[in-house]
Amino acid sequence: MSQYHVIPSAEAFARLDGFSTVIDVRSPAEFAEDRLPGAVNWPVLDNDERRIVGTLYKQDPLEARKVGAAIVARNIAGHLDANRALMQKHWRPLVYCWRGGQRSGAMNWFLNQIGFKSLQLVGGYKAFRGEVIRTLAELPARFDFVVLCGRTGSGKTRLLQALSGAGAQVLDLEALARHRGSVLGALPDQPQPSQKAFDTALWQAMVRLDPTRPVFIESESRKIGGVQLPEPLHLRLRQHGRCVWIDMAEAGRVELLLEDYAHFLAEPEAFNALIGGLVALRGRERVQRWQAMAREGHWVAVFGELMRDHYDPGYERSLTNHFPGLATAPRIALRDGSEAETAKAAAELLAIAQP
Repeated sequence: MSQYHVIPSAEAFARLDGFSTVIDVRSPAEFAEDRLPGAVNWPVLDNDERRIVGTLYKQDPLEARKVGAAIVARNIAGHLDANRALMQKHWRPLVYCWRGGQRSGAMNWFLNQIGFKSLQLVGGYKAFRGEVIRTLAELPARFDFVVLCGRTGSGKTRLLQALSGAGAQVLDLEALARHRGSVLGALPDQPQPSQKAFDTALWQAMVRLDPTRPVFIESESRKIGGVQLPEPLHLRLRQHGRCVWIDMAEAGRVELLLEDYAHFLAEPEAFNALIGGLVALRGRERVQRWQAMAREGHWVAVFGELMRDHYDPGYERSLTNHFPGLATAPRIALRDGSEAETAKAAAELLAIAQP
């Protein structure tokens, strides 16, 4: 294979948008866990084939290569047949596998033999993963984060959305994690990404940020559901973030929680299963009372008690312990989560964030 048909990883990552198609030739299972942004999956070995060839390689490397080569050739032929409409005259793909080895090399060779200026990513996904980890360790120190702190249901996510709509820089961690960060925070019909996929989404969002402008972000714990924040970002927020306390009247908070968790209204037992995990913290008797209230449809009452007795005490204690600037932080008050109130609070935040 000619050296002109490969591209160093650093150069490739800087110009991903310049390729017609980014082709991941790894197995579907590898692709599902994480991939380069915008990549499509053209596996040269599927999950079972990869397992079979890998097992055979341990017994007889030559036989494994012969079997693997035949499977790879057939699969590449299938992808070329299926994607002929995509492969127009000036089509220029980037091809990668796990380490930039034989799987992507085979696909890249075929594409170049056809006449396309296909490039193979040196180091493959492994090099990309290394770039993500390195960048997420270095980038947080460059940014001036304005951290929205406040009790559960105080409209912080809506404020981030309003700020983004007003042209401010926003890093919405819960949107990237597909989770609201609480015991009830899993989104219906939206599974969380893997840790690697979350890291990649965070990397993609952060490399687009301008270090000369403030970045608005919500206060988060180390974990958002099943994924974890990179420690450099977590420490940057807690040690150097400019905190703003967002306060909302209790009635408005309950109303927002009812909107955010409306899916539980039709599935009280799903709600009850989740709050069952609070027995160790809040006691069996109290949790069973909340579960009974949910079954009876007393949602305003149960969310009000959850706020006062569970979320607020723990959240405020955690914020006080981990955000030293909170004691002197500016405060913004909202009556409710209406569009007018949110827009007014967003304008106040923009004014506060000015240097």
